[in-house]
Amino acid sequence: MKHIFTFLFISFSLSLSAQDDTKWDLKTCIEYAIKHNISVQQADVQARLAKLQADVAKSSQLPTLNGSGGMGLRLGRSIDPTTNGFTNTQFLYNNFGMNGGVQVFNAGKLRNTVEATNLSWQASEADKQNTSNDISMSVATYYLQVLSAIEQAGIAKIQIEQTKQQLAATKKRVEVGLLPELNLLELETQLANDSSTFISTSASIEQSKLSLKALLNLDASKPFDIQAQPVDQIKLQSFADLQPDYVFSVASQNLPGVKAAALRVKAASKNELAAKANFYPSVSFGYNLSSNFSNVFNYVSGYNFSGYNTPNAASPFVTVSNTKYFIQSPVYTAVTSQRNWGNIWNGWSNQLNNNFGQSFGFQMNIPIFNGNQSKISYAQAKLNYRNATLQEENTNLKLKQDIYAAYTNAVVAFNKLAATQKALSSAEKTYEFATKRYDLGLLGTIELLNNQNNFLKAKVNFKSAQYEYVFRIKLLEFYKGEALSL
Repeated sequence: MKHIFTFLFISFSLSLSAQDDTKWDLKTCIEYAIKHNISVQQADVQARLAKLQADVAKSSQLPTLNGSGGMGLRLGRSIDPTTNGFTNTQFLYNNFGMNGGVQVFNAGKLRNTVEATNLSWQASEADKQNTSNDISMSVATYYLQVLSAIEQAGIAKIQIEQTKQQLAATKKRVEVGLLPELNLLELETQLANDSSTFISTSASIEQSKLSLKALLNLDASKPFDIQAQPVDQIKLQSFADLQPDYVFSVASQNLPGVKAAALRVKAASKNELAAKANFYPSVSFGYNLSSNFSNVFNYVSGYNFSGYNTPNAASPFVTVSNTKYFIQSPVYTAVTSQRNWGNIWNGWSNQLNNNFGQSFGFQMNIPIFNGNQSKISYAQAKLNYRNATLQEENTNLKLKQDIYAAYTNAVVAFNKLAATQKALSSAEKTYEFATKRYDLGLLGTIELLNNQNNFLKAKVNFKSAQYEYVFRIKLLEFYKGEALSL
């Protein structure tokens, strides 16, 4: 059994020493997480989308200009676009146009919409910062968990060394007959338990590192290690600088989550004004430029004389000054020819120039009845404003509750730290007395091991209390606006 634990101990030692030589401090972890964490990247995408929506709303205030053009062939009876007359012959047509407009008056709808989308974009930026802060706090939490696990592994390793020393001393006494062999077996069992504890704490280090790497969006197989820092060297502010009323007054002005809620209230107010503008008339200015061209495929290329005809066969004569004249008129037959593709475009520029037209004008739209759409939209906008106001109130209320809860937890952690420190001091003295009595043969191995385990448990509890106290104070410092650092 001893060989098995020795092998496991060596395996864990090699795995810990095989990490990359580059060790990450808390600042590096936080900066890397903000750049690479998926949640932060998603928040950044949402902020970019909000910025595009704000740009779209801003651009809607600009004049519009659109061009068009077309070409085609018409068959059968249709209207020639250049003459507006009916024709039964096929012809080729070509048209061009340009139109646009601009809103002159809309009761501030566009302006308020632009301001609302801009405020929503600022709120999304604050959300991104809030997500970054949450990730930073999570990174700090896991970072402290890794440090705590390292401390506990160190305690377990020291415990193994102490048990080994007792085992060696007891083995010599058993060999000379001063102690029964049972004492040696009990210490070997204790050494196995201590080795198991060290393996568990070493595994906790790796698990905490994996959780930290997940926040950093690092590959789980990539070597990773942090800078081990004793908890006693972590700088903390005093309770006098972290009173809940003062921390809340600072946090309510600086935390991005609070800013985002306030910005959304302002955006909802602007959206309400934009919805109200639907009840008022709007005026727009429009302009249009256009021209067209058309030409038939068959054209009259000449005429042939076909004879004469009498316009009025019943009365073919007309009397002028008592003289009769016979009435007849020559008849000509049109000769048509087929245009080729090049000839069909003859006169294209002249037609476009002659058919060029333009128009400018104002248009007023007066809302009379649109199925209560404007009324319902305005009611929705007012409810959205009310909901945003309640959300802001709830955000501030929750923030205050969280800060007071964090302060209460910090006080509890401080008292717990003081209690575990006293317990550690008592357990250490008890263990020292028990060791001396054991050395004198006045105490059994079981009693010694009980005191030793109590001492180990007291040290672990004290370290856990230290890290819990550090976390509680760092949380208050974070609410206060201080950068996370150790």
